[in-house]
Amino acid sequence: MTRIDARFAALKTEGRAALVTFTMAGDPDYDASLAIMKGLPKAGADVIEIGMPFTDPMADGPAIQAAGQRALKSGQTLRKTLAMVREFRKDDDTTPIVLMGYYNPIYIYGVDKFLPDARDAGVDGLIVVDLPPEEDDELCIPALKAGLNFIRLATPTTDDKRLPAVLNNTSGFVYYVSITGITGSAAPDTDKVRAAVTRVKSHTTLPVAVGFGVRTAAQARAIAEGADGVVVGSALVEALRLSLDAKGKATAQTVNAVSDLVYALAQGVRSAAKAAAK
Repeated sequence: MTRIDARFAALKTEGRAALVTFTMAGDPDYDASLAIMKGLPKAGADVIEIGMPFTDPMADGPAIQAAGQRALKSGQTLRKTLAMVREFRKDDDTTPIVLMGYYNPIYIYGVDKFLPDARDAGVDGLIVVDLPPEEDDELCIPALKAGLNFIRLATPTTDDKRLPAVLNNTSGFVYYVSITGITGSAAPDTDKVRAAVTRVKSHTTLPVAVGFGVRTAAQARAIAEGADGVVVGSALVEALRLSLDAKGKATAQTVNAVSDLVYALAQGVRSAAKAAAK
């Protein structure tokens, strides 16, 4: 059982959804990014997704694209991202960590080297958005053999015919993309999301977390009422950006700008469970 499996099992016992947070490794610099990461669990994050910055993030909207550019400009590399995870693990051995991004940086690093390095650093799972099920032998199967969860995305266009292929070899949880489009581009339709989650769950026993477009505590609560997890990324990245100075550097407000929003989102997620318990 991975940390991801353990966390979702514990939250199921508690009767509430997980708050899954996304921030970009190295944004706006290594030290600030690590400080933000370290503050996420205390603020209410149940699972941490860390973006692997890449020059051509085709699934991401402007906010996360800009975060990746800031990180690359600050010198962030995949090796430094693993170093961040390793540093985080010195004080926290329970919060699940998922690396999210694109295959190119992993391919350049070398799969045979990356997987043991990631596992040793304390990574629990991977989300690689540009590797379809047809390419499972490339990374997915080796990752599973290395003891890492491989988390797949399902979308509004993933029909019942395609869904079994998407779910095959998926582990940890299923990431349901609530909108058709790039990250942060629109708000999710709660009723449609709830119906979609029900459909996905009819094909799998894995938890289903919903992301793309969730920005507020109210939205987080609404999604949490019908899903096993709520993923928030663009809103956190944008809160970080707004805290930077005119040169794009971290300020005294940067860490708190992210953790304060995470706290508010966590209260939204937890309020859904409290309402259901009444």
